Amino acid sequence: MAELDTAPAKDRFEVRVTADSHFAWLRTRLAVERTMMSWIRTAVSLIGFGFAIEQFFERLRNAPGTRPALLPDAPKYLGLALISCGILALAISIRQYFWTAKYLRSGSYASIAGLKEGMHSPVIEVAVLLACIGLFALGAVLLRLA
Repeated sequence: MAELDTAPAKDRFEVRVTADSHFAWLRTRLAVERTMMSWIRTAVSLIGFGFAIEQFFERLRNAPGTRPALLPDAPKYLGLALISCGILALAISIRQYFWTAKYLRSGSYASIAGLKEGMHSPVIEVAVLLACIGLFALGAVLLRLA
């Protein structure tokens, strides 16, 4: 049976401080940013569709001349599920973003990063703001259930 390599990850790679390695690090860091923005777009879609579906069917139910629905609460539950998935996706992506950004700044990569410790991207503020908006939408739909 082959033995597993238990050496820390920082010992697996030789990190040389060159312009090439710094720009490769920057490309990787920007890829992390693009991935986070993709998660934000996905979460916006989920939260927006969830809220829109709930609102559309609520208005349709109150429109004159419409028959009662077979499952009148189904659109609310679908809307709640979509909004919750959007918020959960944001929470998971924020956690993953912080983990990856910390990894890229630590260990032997710190020498090629060339960044100060306090620097961060505004994408996190946007994600947190969107999570708050999602929680507001979730609360608005939940309060209509009562």
